[in-house]
Amino acid sequence: MDIQQHVLKLREELNQHNYNYYVLDQPTISDYDFDVKLKELQILEAQHPEFDDEQSPTKRVGGTITKNFETVRHEHRMYSLDNSYSKEDVLDWEARVKKVVEGKVQYVCELKYDGASISLTYENGVLSRAVTRGDGVQGDEVTANIRTIRSVPLRLKGDYPPKFDIRGEIVLPFEGFNKMNEERIEIGEEPYRNPRNTASGSLKLQDSTEVAKRPLDCLLYNIIGSNLNIVTQFESLEKARQWGFKVPKTAVLANSIEEVFEFIDYWNVHRHDLPYETDGVVVKINDLHQQDELGYTSKAPRWAIAYKFKAEQVSTRLNEITYQVGRTGAITPVANLEPVELAGTTVKRASLHNADQIERLDIRVGDEVFVEKGGEIIPKIIAVDFSKRLPNSQPTQYIKNCPECGTELLRNEGEVQHYCPNYNGCHPQIVGRIQHFISRKAMDIEGLGGETVALLVKEGLIRDYSDLYALSKDQVIGLERMAEKSSDNLINGIEASKQVPFERVLYAIGIRYVGEVVAKKLANHYKSIENLAKATIIDLVTVDEIGERIAMSVVDFFGLEQNQRILERLKSFGLKLEISAEKLASQTNKLDGKAFVVSGVFESVSRDELKKLIEDNGGRVVGSISTKTNYVIAGDNMGPSKKAKAEQLQIPIISEYEFMSFL
Repeated sequence: MDIQQHVLKLREELNQHNYNYYVLDQPTISDYDFDVKLKELQILEAQHPEFDDEQSPTKRVGGTITKNFETVRHEHRMYSLDNSYSKEDVLDWEARVKKVVEGKVQYVCELKYDGASISLTYENGVLSRAVTRGDGVQGDEVTANIRTIRSVPLRLKGDYPPKFDIRGEIVLPFEGFNKMNEERIEIGEEPYRNPRNTASGSLKLQDSTEVAKRPLDCLLYNIIGSNLNIVTQFESLEKARQWGFKVPKTAVLANSIEEVFEFIDYWNVHRHDLPYETDGVVVKINDLHQQDELGYTSKAPRWAIAYKFKAEQVSTRLNEITYQVGRTGAITPVANLEPVELAGTTVKRASLHNADQIERLDIRVGDEVFVEKGGEIIPKIIAVDFSKRLPNSQPTQYIKNCPECGTELLRNEGEVQHYCPNYNGCHPQIVGRIQHFISRKAMDIEGLGGETVALLVKEGLIRDYSDLYALSKDQVIGLERMAEKSSDNLINGIEASKQVPFERVLYAIGIRYVGEVVAKKLANHYKSIENLAKATIIDLVTVDEIGERIAMSVVDFFGLEQNQRILERLKSFGLKLEISAEKLASQTNKLDGKAFVVSGVFESVSRDELKKLIEDNGGRVVGSISTKTNYVIAGDNMGPSKKAKAEQLQIPIISEYEFMSFL
């Protein structure tokens, strides 16, 4: 056997042993024998660099240094999941599902592992990229670190597609976590707080050799891509196992919601026997065609829901109530607590939400309170232990003036929150608006973070977000943490943001109640900031899904002279305050006011492309057929009850080709 063949044979053997040990948990070789073979391969590769291969098992020991993790856009967005905390919530979700999908519904139940979300891209069977979840739209590339995790296959086996993404969680098993902490305590270091945060932090270590030393694991659960030849979620899990991925075998196929509840009840008790942290169950619609029918909200898939196990609860003392001012002027009362351990972290603060919540709980300084983590993430106070209330306790009086600028607070009729009306003179509002403006989903200005914004405001260099575009390198280079390169990055990032499309600029300027989805609807309807600024409340409420509250907020925003001045400056700096000519050319108003139901499988376009065509031409896509539906676009396998309902209501049923011809 020549050297190259021997190298290939060693790689094949070591990859198989890695798979047996880390994926199947069925080792067929001792650790010593494995290390001997690995050492032999390392020596041969060093002597013969012509046989170098990025997928070699020797690459798993690390050695790559990453100073800055590149931010990259996910090819397929990573959505969050809607959470539920009761079986009633799950039943409500099931009812919504059955209003939309046709025929029998099956569910896949999977455990919700508590780790760091990751997206792995494979091309021609080889790991090409690993990206953290980030904000779901973009994340940080951590490929070098992910390569060191033994349960992540570097090269696949079987009938895998040419290209796809697979999503999962990077977790740190309890056994490995405890061993790491024992070693840290032994050398006098502070122990890590919990497995989830430690796993997440491991992905951003600069030296991949250090990542390789940590016993991280990767559990996969969702395949994303085109032409995968997979028709159900349960089949996708089995396919992933065949290709070499570690897919938890706890997942089951349920034929009814009663079987879903049996799974939930079982694991609510037995989750403590698992080697990993888990905080709930994810329930998914099994049929991928039905998943397509259900689609997504702006934040989460409609075809899945997370059932969260009951949160851990502790009691502690409330030492003080302070008040925070948000970017919109909304006031949030905050409970400052005697530090207490809760679900692996030290809790010192919890939101009290608003004056009504304080009154409802009758919460007072000095009370002993019960705290839990909502969804085991955000701490919240759920009750007061009245048996321990101090005799001299006084009811909480909600503040009347802004804690930052002293302005008298307002509370609009029908709203639960107080707010500070000092729009242009309240420091947290000024800083908060600019921080929102530069955020990832808005202008996404590289090189500029929240702390830098606060510093720029403090130094008097900016007073609103339009001032960013007048900054020069000479003004920022002397600031804290601003050297030559970081100053260049900041100025270049600001300049590059001028290319951000209109709908994101509209979201960035921070009109109250105008989130991403509303900003997109307003941008598509009015085409430019100039047209939107002229709109009346009556005009605005005629736009799909724009209610009176949003309409009033939009009119109020453009009614402020200060905002008009800022927008004029943004225009003079060259920001995109109207839909681009290219996008306008692809849009018409042909479908204005028309509502479409899209059902079935299509040949010439994907379902998402079809929906985009409808929206780009002024129409709207709705989930179910009603008297307000104008057309049903039907593909193959359209549900019979949908067809019957459309015929009963005499709603025209057209094919994708008839729709294209109409356009």
